[in-house]
Amino acid sequence: MSSVSDGALDRILEHEAGDLTCAVEAEIRLSALNAALAEHGQMLALDPPGDPTLGACVAANLSGPRRHRYGTMRDLVIGATVVLLDGTVANSGGKVVKNVAGYDLGKLFSGSRGRLGLIARLALRLHPLPAASATVVAETDDPPALWQELLRSPLVPTAVDFLPPNRFALRFEGGAAAVDAQVAACPGERADPSVWQEDAERQLGSGGRRAFTWRESVLGRPGVGISYVAEPQERAWSALAERVRATYDPDGVLA
Repeated sequence: MSSVSDGALDRILEHEAGDLTCAVEAEIRLSALNAALAEHGQMLALDPPGDPTLGACVAANLSGPRRHRYGTMRDLVIGATVVLLDGTVANSGGKVVKNVAGYDLGKLFSGSRGRLGLIARLALRLHPLPAASATVVAETDDPPALWQELLRSPLVPTAVDFLPPNRFALRFEGGAAAVDAQVAACPGERADPSVWQEDAERQLGSGGRRAFTWRESVLGRPGVGISYVAEPQERAWSALAERVRATYDPDGVLA
């Protein structure tokens, strides 16, 4: 039977560099994990504002501008160990990317906000650190039109964000020649990468906006991977999620 230590849950348990996977305890900070992975030329491709724990990233399904290419935390979890309300320790997934063992608790718990139980351990999908990276900032008098132009273009940014009131930031990563070609084809000017940190600090300072797609009133049809929203907002708790919570936490202990 599985068990969970009552000590600090902040260790890297395993790192399979050849498989681009790792197993960690849920209280490790994102910065600590990525610092350790960087020594092996790898990263967890997640960039939410602040420096949350991995458990918090799952509970809120956090992400940032990099979701444009890599998705949210939900897309990077390949296995999970959770503690349910009655003390049951449940495991699902595994240490390889293609795994169909058991129910996908990692995805079920992503965005659960702690209502379904405690996240104890995670198995994660990693990505190589890019050889080169460049940021472009484009100004426009018509954000919806520029966004549609970018969507139709052959550009492949790894991160996209909107810098109010009228600028887009795009990050291109990969081989040096490929990055230079993308930058040359992108509208706008090459910019200092500190723009991403400034944007994250602004999000935290405005009440902790998280990585939601744009509201339709801002750009028409939202695009994939846009992290900016006009003001702090909460996602609705779905009827399906509420039925799951009612089954496993009928007394509202975790709510």
